[in-house]
Amino acid sequence: KKMKKILILALSLFLAGCMVTKMSETSGSYKTISSKEAQQMIEDNKDALILDVRTAAEYESGHIPNAVNLSNEDIQAGKVDSLKDKSQLIMVYCRSGNRSRQAAQKLAELGYTNVVDFGGIQSWQGDIEK
Repeated sequence: KKMKKILILALSLFLAGCMVTKMSETSGSYKTISSKEAQQMIEDNKDALILDVRTAAEYESGHIPNAVNLSNEDIQAGKVDSLKDKSQLIMVYCRSGNRSRQAAQKLAELGYTNVVDFGGIQSWQGDIEK
Protein backbone atom coordinates (compact mmCIF):
# COMPACT_ATOMS: atom_id res chain seq x y z
CA LYS A 1 0.00 0.00 0.00
CA LYS A 2 2.84 2.37 0.89
CA MET A 3 4.61 1.45 -2.36
CA LYS A 4 1.45 2.31 -4.32
CA LYS A 5 1.31 5.77 -2.71
CA ILE A 6 4.98 6.39 -3.53
CA LEU A 7 4.40 5.27 -7.10
CA ILE A 8 1.37 7.58 -7.49
CA LEU A 9 3.32 10.49 -5.99
CA ALA A 10 6.29 9.87 -8.29
CA LEU A 11 4.03 9.66 -11.34
CA SER A 12 2.23 12.86 -10.30
CA LEU A 13 5.53 14.73 -9.91
CA PHE A 14 6.76 13.41 -13.26
CA LEU A 15 3.59 14.55 -15.05
CA ALA A 16 3.67 17.94 -13.33
CA GLY A 17 7.29 18.32 -14.45
CA CYS A 18 6.32 17.48 -18.04
CA MET A 19 3.57 20.09 -17.95
CA VAL A 20 5.91 22.79 -16.63
CA THR A 21 8.47 21.94 -19.31
CA LYS A 22 5.81 22.08 -22.01
CA MET A 23 4.52 25.44 -20.76
CA SER A 24 7.99 26.99 -20.78
CA GLU A 25 8.62 25.73 -24.31
CA THR A 26 5.62 27.67 -25.56
CA SER A 27 6.05 30.73 -23.35
CA GLY A 28 7.82 32.67 -26.09
CA SER A 29 5.78 33.38 -29.17
CA TYR A 30 6.25 35.32 -32.36
CA LYS A 31 4.16 36.11 -35.41
CA THR A 32 4.80 34.91 -38.96
CA ILE A 33 3.74 37.08 -41.90
CA SER A 34 4.40 37.27 -45.64
CA SER A 35 7.07 39.53 -47.11
CA LYS A 36 4.30 41.63 -48.69
CA GLU A 37 2.72 42.17 -45.24
CA ALA A 38 6.20 42.94 -43.89
CA GLN A 39 6.74 45.68 -46.47
CA GLN A 40 3.54 47.38 -45.32
CA MET A 41 4.45 46.94 -41.63
CA ILE A 42 7.89 48.47 -42.21
CA GLU A 43 6.31 51.46 -43.94
CA ASP A 44 3.78 51.88 -41.11
CA ASN A 45 6.30 51.40 -38.25
CA LYS A 46 9.31 53.62 -38.83
CA ASP A 47 10.86 52.58 -35.49
CA ALA A 48 10.71 48.85 -36.32
CA LEU A 49 14.04 47.04 -36.21
CA ILE A 50 14.61 45.06 -39.39
CA LEU A 51 16.86 42.17 -38.40
CA ASP A 52 18.86 40.23 -41.00
CA VAL A 53 19.98 36.97 -39.37
CA ARG A 54 22.19 35.76 -42.24
CA THR A 55 25.98 35.76 -42.10
CA ALA A 56 27.91 39.02 -42.48
CA ALA A 57 29.00 37.97 -45.99
CA GLU A 58 25.39 37.29 -47.04
CA TYR A 59 24.33 40.65 -45.56
CA GLU A 60 27.07 42.46 -47.49
CA SER A 61 25.96 40.82 -50.75
CA GLY A 62 22.60 42.60 -50.47
CA HIS A 63 20.09 43.39 -47.72
CA ILE A 64 16.84 45.21 -47.07
CA PRO A 65 17.47 48.95 -46.53
CA ASN A 66 18.06 49.90 -42.86
CA ALA A 67 18.37 46.24 -41.84
CA VAL A 68 20.72 45.41 -38.96
CA ASN A 69 22.81 42.24 -39.21
CA LEU A 70 22.94 39.84 -36.26
CA SER A 71 23.59 36.26 -37.31
CA ASN A 72 21.28 33.43 -36.31
CA GLU A 73 24.33 31.69 -34.81
CA ASP A 74 24.87 34.64 -32.43
CA ILE A 75 21.17 34.71 -31.51
CA GLN A 76 21.18 30.95 -30.84
CA ALA A 77 24.20 31.52 -28.56
CA GLY A 78 22.26 34.25 -26.71
CA LYS A 79 24.54 37.08 -27.92
CA VAL A 80 21.77 39.67 -28.24
CA ASP A 81 23.20 42.57 -26.19
CA SER A 82 22.72 44.90 -29.15
CA LEU A 83 18.95 44.35 -28.95
CA LYS A 84 18.22 46.52 -25.92
CA ASP A 85 14.45 47.06 -26.08
CA LYS A 86 12.60 43.77 -25.57
CA SER A 87 9.26 45.37 -26.53
CA GLN A 88 10.46 46.96 -29.79
CA LEU A 89 8.99 45.61 -33.02
CA ILE A 90 11.69 43.30 -34.40
CA MET A 91 11.13 42.07 -37.95
CA VAL A 92 13.33 39.07 -38.74
CA TYR A 93 14.41 37.66 -42.10
CA CYS A 94 17.13 35.44 -43.58
CA ARG A 95 17.69 33.90 -47.02
CA SER A 96 14.86 31.38 -47.30
CA GLY A 97 12.98 31.48 -43.97
CA ASN A 98 14.58 28.68 -41.97
CA ARG A 99 17.06 30.73 -39.92
CA SER A 100 14.57 33.56 -39.42
CA ARG A 101 12.11 31.08 -37.88
CA GLN A 102 14.83 29.75 -35.54
CA ALA A 103 15.96 33.26 -34.61
CA ALA A 104 12.41 34.51 -34.01
CA GLN A 105 11.70 31.55 -31.72
CA LYS A 106 14.94 32.13 -29.78
CA LEU A 107 14.23 35.86 -29.40
CA ALA A 108 10.74 35.07 -28.10
CA GLU A 109 12.24 32.58 -25.63
CA LEU A 110 14.67 35.29 -24.49
CA GLY A 111 11.73 37.56 -23.61
CA TYR A 112 11.36 39.72 -26.71
CA THR A 113 7.64 40.39 -26.96
CA ASN A 114 7.11 41.92 -30.41
CA VAL A 115 8.91 39.59 -32.85
CA VAL A 116 7.72 39.08 -36.42
CA ASP A 117 9.25 36.55 -38.84
CA PHE A 118 8.75 37.39 -42.49
CA GLY A 119 10.83 34.61 -44.00
CA GLY A 120 13.48 34.97 -46.64
CA ILE A 121 14.90 37.78 -48.71
CA GLN A 122 14.33 35.49 -51.71
CA SER A 123 10.63 36.42 -51.64
CA TRP A 124 11.23 40.13 -50.88
CA GLN A 125 9.72 42.39 -53.58
CA GLY A 126 11.11 45.68 -52.22
CA ASP A 127 14.46 47.43 -52.53
CA ILE A 128 17.76 45.70 -51.83
CA GLU A 129 20.83 47.70 -50.90
CA LYS A 130 24.47 46.64 -51.16
